[in-house]
Amino acid sequence: MNNNLSGSVLATLRALVPKRRLTYSEALRLAELQANRLIELFDITSPQVPNELITELPRMEVRLAPDLPVSGATHWESGRWLISLNATEPYVRRRFSLMHEFKHVLDHTTKHFLYGDVANDRDAANRAERAADQFAACLLMPKRWIKREWFDAGQRVSVAASRFGVSSQALTVRLWLLGMAPETQRCFPSSAVEVRSDPTPYLRRSPLLEKVA
Repeated sequence: MNNNLSGSVLATLRALVPKRRLTYSEALRLAELQANRLIELFDITSPQVPNELITELPRMEVRLAPDLPVSGATHWESGRWLISLNATEPYVRRRFSLMHEFKHVLDHTTKHFLYGDVANDRDAANRAERAADQFAACLLMPKRWIKREWFDAGQRVSVAASRFGVSSQALTVRLWLLGMAPETQRCFPSSAVEVRSDPTPYLRRSPLLEKVA
């Protein structure tokens, strides 16, 4: 990874956030924009999006925690971001959780513009979680690649999911949101993670993905 590029990634993606309060739909569209920009920054042209986009960033450490009671957690510690992932969960689930948690890192300086008071408003916290899911889905399963890979895989979920390095459930949800599959159950396993990126606890929940009009 180019050190000059990697050092500017957070600043580049955070600079996409308007300095005003966003609507929920705008926050979801921004999550997709940030995911697409990250792919462009590293000139990735086809699946699978490598985990190294996140794991090799400076001041970023990713750990597997066998005793973590939830899918993932993020906090600032000793001058770097520490992302903990549940080591007992499948690899594809950990990939999704990694990208989800990275969105929380991105949002650390701008979450008040994006969602409101996430520390004290449950609805705001839920919006933040949904945006993190949106970011992860758009990063791992970019819209520009979905149609090609879906038909190349013979519209077989398991084959296409393997190409993207995601779970069949995650791909099925993404296909539905893009209007390429029948409506399906859209929930992910519930979790509650405390993110200590500031003195106030930030509660992670796993709500449903929403379709943006």
